Amino acid sequence: MILRTVPLSRRLAAETLGTGILTLVLIGSGIQAAALSQDGGVRLLANVTASVCALGVLIALLAPVSGAHLNPLVTAGIWWTGRGGGQPLRGREAAGYAVAQLAGAVGGAALADAMFGRAALGPAHQVRQGPGAWTGEVVATGVLLLVVFGLTRGGRQRYAPAAVAGWITAAVWGTASGGFANPALTVGRALSDTYTGIAPGSVPGFVLAQGLGAVAGLGLVRLLFGPPVRPSADLPGPTGRPQRAEPAGPADRAQPVERTRPAGAPGLSPAS
Repeated sequence: MILRTVPLSRRLAAETLGTGILTLVLIGSGIQAAALSQDGGVRLLANVTASVCALGVLIALLAPVSGAHLNPLVTAGIWWTGRGGGQPLRGREAAGYAVAQLAGAVGGAALADAMFGRAALGPAHQVRQGPGAWTGEVVATGVLLLVVFGLTRGGRQRYAPAAVAGWITAAVWGTASGGFANPALTVGRALSDTYTGIAPGSVPGFVLAQGLGAVAGLGLVRLLFGPPVRPSADLPGPTGRPQRAEPAGPADRAQPVERTRPAGAPGLSPAS
């Protein structure tokens, strides 16, 4: 959901803060888990639990302010699907969201390292690449976009905090990549040489796979839910004036009106 009545500066602050906290918890819980246990399964379980709890809380908290995207691909998806219609997110706003998310991820990584007495923003060394990992990112990101936009198209945005956190938990355990599914967090993790890190050289392949997954996810949303209904004159618009919703075409007459945009779709992988 995009609340155009909220000043852009506050929305960008929410995206920066939310992505920063998410990155901080993701990296910090990984450091804690690695220090407390030598068992790989226990480490991953602890890291995943802390991270998805933070994810759900942040979506619920920040959705009324910025939509709680916390993920450049969610922002890009909202901008793309809104073209030529109600345009809930303009191009410059989408670019601002992406910059804010990247800044938050870098800041969160630096703060996590500083809290645990590590050198801030040191490049990670964990190499994560290969067809299996890239395919895992396509799957993790594609289903993430399907969940977020599918909930919105079905009028069930209230389930986003639990549903997004639930899918990310499944993706971490069920994909070969560990389910990063978020370019901003991928960059942040490349700047922290800790349990959850990813070598900078592995980042381009992951981000490309995430982009392909996002395209596939939006395609699945259209396949399953049909094309979105463009708002016009009966629904409240950004100015509060009534607008009416008209179907995009005859085949769309039975489709529900899309009144809001996705709230929250961060995506993260604690570790793999």
